[in-house]
Amino acid sequence: MATNKTPQTMKPETAAKKLGVYLPATPEEFRTNPVTREQLNELLASPPEWLVDLRKNGPHPRTEVARKLGVSVSGLARAEMNDAALTTAEITALLEAPPAWLVTERATQAEVRAENTRINERNAGQRVLDEEKARKQK
Repeated sequence: MATNKTPQTMKPETAAKKLGVYLPATPEEFRTNPVTREQLNELLASPPEWLVDLRKNGPHPRTEVARKLGVSVSGLARAEMNDAALTTAEITALLEAPPAWLVTERATQAEVRAENTRINERNAGQRVLDEEKARKQK
């Protein structure tokens, strides 16, 4: 007997997150209907014009705004830009004439990245030493 499998669906919020777009800017049909895995894969493989335009011009979701500005999502929150869904043009304008908060947050992000790099290098060195020690003990 063959069973009818129902396709796996996801909420529009989840699909928008996977596509990297700001949900309120998507077409109403996308916002109001569940998205199947097959539909998501089709959107990823051959994006329609609305998806290409959203990815290029925005408005972008908070995570993408943070990435494009070179800050963390927490940095946006500290700047009280929690609900900021900025367009590419707005992001470019901020980068061309950065406000004080953006300069500060970018410096903070650079420090965090440098510290993470330092820790990763230290840990890699420690692993090498541990491996050498283990080989000598055999």
